[in-house]
Amino acid sequence: MRLSVITVAWKNLAGVEKTWRSLSYLAAAPDIEFEWIVVDGGSNDGTEEFLKNLNGQYRLRYISEKDNGIYDAMNKGIQLASGDYALFLNSGDIFHPDAAAFVRKLSSIPRNKPAMVIGDALLDFGNGHKTTRRAKQGWYIYHSLPASHQAIFFPMQGLKLCPYDLRYKVSSDYALAAKLYKSGYPFKRIQGLVSEFSMGGVSTSNNIELCQDAKNVQRTILHVPGLLAEISYRLRLRTTGKTKAIYQKNEM
Repeated sequence: MRLSVITVAWKNLAGVEKTWRSLSYLAAAPDIEFEWIVVDGGSNDGTEEFLKNLNGQYRLRYISEKDNGIYDAMNKGIQLASGDYALFLNSGDIFHPDAAAFVRKLSSIPRNKPAMVIGDALLDFGNGHKTTRRAKQGWYIYHSLPASHQAIFFPMQGLKLCPYDLRYKVSSDYALAAKLYKSGYPFKRIQGLVSEFSMGGVSTSNNIELCQDAKNVQRTILHVPGLLAEISYRLRLRTTGKTKAIYQKNEM
């Protein structure tokens, strides 16, 4: 089993370096085979030079060119990747020190029954405030992602067939997981922490658009009835609003 770690970056050299350092947790395990794919949006902050100087460490492959946003960049990463599974750790996201133990368990997934493997993640709100987002049961997809995007190992064969849909501006990760789920790729939960990431991305700063996008996914892909989709929308709006408030409070 080979893992593709895909990192998308844009003018965030410090974040790329942070993600790179966390790859040592996997590299320290000789029985884990992985590659690192970096898609940089043509930054002029030294990111390309840093990657070049790594001389292919961790089977690194990268490109640095303009793209049409984060999900377009992720699709470029999918095209470059050759692993059996892919995990998206964008610049600044990191592996948890226990990640190697989790990744080893991926080899237990039958090759003829690929699944979306999900685990737990640490959410960093800043000022030392962190919380664990634990993976939920697969049926939770009808309301939201059952795990953080940074803790979902996607089967590569599914990603090649169902890449990120650029029509969804902030919820394409949810749309992707929903499409794969409806296409016959179930969720398989494995106990353990996978990654750690800082709050404050698009989904935190623009929670209203996130909720509207998610409702569209529920109606068009998951075929959730209108009333249930509306209830889910209101619950999600409340939850993301609280998350946004916590993040902004810790930023002060």
